[in-house]
Amino acid sequence: MTDDSYLRWLVNETRTTWWHDSAQPAELRRGFAHGATGVTTNPVLTLKTVRSDPERWGAALQGREGLSPRQRAETLMGAVTRNAAEMFMPFYERTQGRLGYVCAQVDPALAGEREAMLEMARRFHSWAPNIAVKLPVTAAGLDVCEECAAEGITVTMTVSYTVPQVLAAAERYRMGLARLRKTGKTPGQCFAVIMIGRLDDYLREVAHDQKAGVSESDITQAGLAVTKRAYSLFKKRDYRTVLIVAALRGNYHMVELAGAELIMSIHPKYQALLLEPGVPRNPERISASVDPEVVERLKTIPEFVRAYEPDGMAPEEFVTYGVTQRTLSQFHAIGWAGLEAFGA
Repeated sequence: MTDDSYLRWLVNETRTTWWHDSAQPAELRRGFAHGATGVTTNPVLTLKTVRSDPERWGAALQGREGLSPRQRAETLMGAVTRNAAEMFMPFYERTQGRLGYVCAQVDPALAGEREAMLEMARRFHSWAPNIAVKLPVTAAGLDVCEECAAEGITVTMTVSYTVPQVLAAAERYRMGLARLRKTGKTPGQCFAVIMIGRLDDYLREVAHDQKAGVSESDITQAGLAVTKRAYSLFKKRDYRTVLIVAALRGNYHMVELAGAELIMSIHPKYQALLLEPGVPRNPERISASVDPEVVERLKTIPEFVRAYEPDGMAPEEFVTYGVTQRTLSQFHAIGWAGLEAFGA
């Protein structure tokens, strides 16, 4: 890496910060060197980390025979995220809790279980002060978000792709903060995720299935249109919640959002691309609207309208949105279930 790399430029010359999208220690050290100020994990990434060094991470289970599958998964999640939290604690301390967070995601199978998610969130919060508990943006997850905000627990609202989801998360966090102020407790933070590439992937399949009159170029701007609209509304409403853009699919996502006061979650694969020379550097691209004609063509797809319009879905519909179900299933079947089975 050179000092004039795109990632370093992003940190030093724009309002955009970025988090490392991986939990493996060697990759974390590289991300740290490139300017990452936080860490995104999920059950799939955590399992990948555990399997990369089973002796090291399996030690967390030693002497703890009789754990239930969920307890086994939670123990491994704790070992991996506490390690990352310790690495990024200097950012947290130096910025007085503004930066340096590490995500720890609750069991995706609990997306509709309020009490179970809240209990898990409290346990995760106890691991380290810079843990951001990942909750799904479902109706149940939003209830837990408010409760966590009222208790001073930092949360990252994830499994989220749409304007109505991130607006709902910001509103519920605001409600929780109002309750917290009456107690005198120290507030946590709230980060709201837009999984930009996963939305594009989903809408591409829907468009093909419906034979919609949209091009591939239109599809690759769908997530950008949603993100830019959400960002504009966050600014107008003066939310304290910070947007995180995750699941990038190429440099174009990064370049078109540069300059925004948000967080980009970047996997090592895309970090490598962004370290190559010649990546455009325009800190004003966040202000450039997606072509209205593109948006109008995308609006012929009902699933895009649900994602783009602020009132496109009610909270009770979030869990039924197609890509939400796909992601929850993937995170549990490929990630969490693997953690439960590890060492059994």
